[in-house]
Amino acid sequence: MTQVVVTRPEQDASAWVQSLNEAGFKTIRFPLLELSEFLTTQTALDALVLLKRSQAVMFVSANAVRFLAHALRHQPDWVEHFQVARAWCTGPGTATALVQCGISESQIDQPAAQSRQLDSEALWDVVASQVVQGMNVLFVRGADESGATSGRDWLALELEKAHVKVSAIAAYQRTPTPLTEAQKAQVQQFIADGAIWVFSSSAALQALVAQCPLANWSMAKATVTHPRIADSAQKMGWGAVAIAPPGLSSLQASIKSLA
Repeated sequence: MTQVVVTRPEQDASAWVQSLNEAGFKTIRFPLLELSEFLTTQTALDALVLLKRSQAVMFVSANAVRFLAHALRHQPDWVEHFQVARAWCTGPGTATALVQCGISESQIDQPAAQSRQLDSEALWDVVASQVVQGMNVLFVRGADESGATSGRDWLALELEKAHVKVSAIAAYQRTPTPLTEAQKAQVQQFIADGAIWVFSSSAALQALVAQCPLANWSMAKATVTHPRIADSAQKMGWGAVAIAPPGLSSLQASIKSLA
């Protein structure tokens, strides 16, 4: 039975683990990133001010939605701003989190389901017509271990080219999961056994490689959710890397192609 190592944070792993188990894989949870609250009472209020000034708010992940909603749990009127403002996101998981907060689907913009990749470029095709000079767009994302807002800035650069006022807040912090010596030995065993790693972020990949400098990545196999992650893995010397288009069925097919 093919071993599949799911590296997503604990909060995000369950749906993938269940789907892969049902597909007949031996799925192993191996979170490489830990997520934690980042906004204080005061910075949450500062974030609310920025949000209410914005004509569109870009939520980079479902966790960005959940952590912001938790930070603003005593300010439930933040959702009412989206009776007018647009909520942008790059995938159905984030859109679902927005709906669960009470934001109408009619106010949410995301790439078409059949898009080749669910990313900022695909979202731009949807929202470019909304963009006007001088509008305010707020990005809600995660912070890295240093506390700096992390993530790609492609969309922000496109907006700035269009003379949009771009701001960003970190709703949560993302830090590498420290691996024990036993876990590092387990990594070596996964590689030797031909296990297939699954990555949905470059940060998780970097966290693994940085902590296991002696691993023979040329023997390692991975399925990743975006070409940029594949590029990173190949530069780090991974032996076999497949790119899974959006959707759990595509993820399963990608894993089978490496098995």
